Amino acid sequence: MTIYVFGNPDLPQDSLPLKILPQLRQKFPQITFEVKDPNEEWDVPEELTVIDTVQGINQVEIFHDLSKFQTSPRISLHDFDALSQLLLLKKIGKLKKVTVIGVPPDLTSDQATAEITTKLQTI
Repeated sequence: MTIYVFGNPDLPQDSLPLKILPQLRQKFPQITFEVKDPNEEWDVPEELTVIDTVQGINQVEIFHDLSKFQTSPRISLHDFDALSQLLLLKKIGKLKKVTVIGVPPDLTSDQATAEITTKLQTI
């Protein structure tokens, strides 16, 4: 299984998935974790699992439906975020199924690792 990890190491509110990546790789050596920029061009599998920061949640949650997310205002291409990219990929038929492991930005690294560990054991 491959899980793509989104985040921005330069923004504290968007860097938690990247910070805990070493712990996740150690706990799940059978899973390939790949850091990806959602707005860069890369081969997108038809079924995609990602770990990303999600605003407005209090604990790690698994989402199977992109309509559960609220899009942010987009004024220019600089405002094109991961959700916009995933919605576009789904619309053009490149993405058939997506699972988002949403991480709240304000968890500690230990909390996030523990909660993701629990969720990964269920999928």
